[in-house]
Amino acid sequence: MKRKLALIASLAVAAVIIPAAASSASGGDHHGWPYEEVAGGLVSPLHLAVGTGKSLYVTQDFAATLSRIGRDGDVEDIYAKGVEGWDVAGVETRGATTFFLESTGAGLGEPAKLEGYLKAIGPGGDVRTIADLAEYERKYNPDGNQKYGFASGTGAACLAETTPPDGEGGPPPQYKGVVDSHPYATAVQGNTAYVADAGMNAILRVNIRTGEISTLAVLPPRPFTIPAEAAKELMAPSCAGFTYAFEFVPTDVEIGPDGWLYVTSLPGGPESEALGHRGAIFKVNPWTGATRLWVDYILSPTGLAVANTGDVYVASLFGNEILKFHAWKGHRTQFLKVNQPADVEIQGRTLYATIDALPGPPAGPGAAPPAGPPAGKVIKADIR
Repeated sequence: MKRKLALIASLAVAAVIIPAAASSASGGDHHGWPYEEVAGGLVSPLHLAVGTGKSLYVTQDFAATLSRIGRDGDVEDIYAKGVEGWDVAGVETRGATTFFLESTGAGLGEPAKLEGYLKAIGPGGDVRTIADLAEYERKYNPDGNQKYGFASGTGAACLAETTPPDGEGGPPPQYKGVVDSHPYATAVQGNTAYVADAGMNAILRVNIRTGEISTLAVLPPRPFTIPAEAAKELMAPSCAGFTYAFEFVPTDVEIGPDGWLYVTSLPGGPESEALGHRGAIFKVNPWTGATRLWVDYILSPTGLAVANTGDVYVASLFGNEILKFHAWKGHRTQFLKVNQPADVEIQGRTLYATIDALPGPPAGPGAAPPAGPPAGKVIKADIR
């Protein structure tokens, strides 16, 4: 169930429920602030990092490829898995070393087949595996004690309705975290890599020298009272008015100037107007793992960056905008109106972002994927 409600499934559902709005005019937004296209022709550019010498690193997730964008905008693939069913995700650079994540969905329903790794690639192209994250999940299942679903005492009729005979349909009535791993984003500081795993619903701490893994924090489930329209959409009409605890799915992790980790999260179920904007940003203490909600009511927050001022910039994938949350109080404004932004990074006074991150949804069941060349882009804009 967890992977079904995890990141890629959530994106796929949301892509159908909330069609992307038309992108803003090339070269600017409704504020009139300029932005510049750095590179294009990318396949699902969901993650971004700033390297040395003004180079950029971008993951083309669904193509399982890690690419470097030079100062002239040329795109060079520096790593490609070359195996169907895998994805390359969260990327981070430290000096001449680039860290990235790699995983496969082949273990869906079969934990023994899960694979997920933190890897590093050096300037000469040599790739090494730092940690086996899927094996850690099999051994420890960090959210195995978390209770998801309806609270105890929910009406029997509603519980029965949410468990159809064929096992498909609405969400399960009550369950605990199952064995699943989908490492999705990473941040590196010193000898530690922090990994946001969208299958575990956890933030892991990895020693990049020894490969030792520990659980820093598990994102808490957040109970949600289901309105009538949402209950119908979830195929459980009689559950309207009951409270359901969805899994919160981490999508990015960054280190702020206050030393805390900032973590964006999807709400663990379909994102639609019926359920409302339920994405959030959590702050996690990197020393103790203490976790607290910072801001919520965000539509599909899939990437964030923290400026030296403490201001936080967030890519709202299906909100078709990049939001700015002002330091300390979290007051929000729209920074840029762009089509399907997936990730953001900041270097100095420049914000980089991936946009047009997903291919358009098929026209209907059984329809062929959208035709045409890859349309993903990296842009940059001044922050003010």
